[in-house]
Amino acid sequence: MCINNNIEKIPSGLVLSLERKQRSKRSKVQVHRLTRKGCEEKVEKDMELKNLKLYLENKSIIEENEKLRKKASLLHQENLALMYELQKKFPHLDSFSSTLVHKH
Repeated sequence: MCINNNIEKIPSGLVLSLERKQRSKRSKVQVHRLTRKGCEEKVEKDMELKNLKLYLENKSIIEENEKLRKKASLLHQENLALMYELQKKFPHLDSFSSTLVHKH
């Protein structure tokens, strides 16, 4: 009842003006929330894209690392085979060559 009595005393133009201001504030808040939500979604999508790029780059590095490990292993085996052949041809270098093999 108090509210109705107060409204009757306030000129109708002023009441409409206050109602419009309240509505416009609400709509600005809603727009701000939507804008912030859209911005958060954009940031989230950007982070997902960066994460995917880093994942693919990491996967590529791991694959390259594995290839290099295999290549290093083959080179080591080849080196051991060559050292064995060298020892067979030059037995007097045996102590020298075995020292070289065991250092590395």
